[in-house]
Amino acid sequence: MVTGSRAGRFALVGVVNTLIDLVLFTVLTAAGLGVLAANTVSTTSGMTFSFFVNRAWSFRSERPARETVVPFLAVTLVGLWVLHPLVIFGTAAVGRHLGHEGDEVLWLGKVAAIAVGLVWNFTWYDRVVFRQRGAES
Repeated sequence: MVTGSRAGRFALVGVVNTLIDLVLFTVLTAAGLGVLAANTVSTTSGMTFSFFVNRAWSFRSERPARETVVPFLAVTLVGLWVLHPLVIFGTAAVGRHLGHEGDEVLWLGKVAAIAVGLVWNFTWYDRVVFRQRGAES
């Protein structure tokens, strides 16, 4: 079963986290909240869910939340604000160099960025953020 491994549990949490973000964003914008405010609320809600469920269930960390929240935010935000744009723009540049244009190049870049982000987050969460005390590096 996929939820038997840390990676499987992490992937499931990621799916739910993404659904929380998308549904909440959709509901809030439909209710008339501006895009920036709706996105802030929806992504914060998704990240909050991700932190607590990944900590307790995916990685079964026994470390106090106060020890893991700052590293979690640092890893997550570097992934979103640094890696994602680099991968999106890099993929788009390669695609354009190969003669592709339009939104499909950006969508391909976004999918690639999500894949890179998943590996980035899982690796850092597993080895640093939620690592058990006394565990070898």
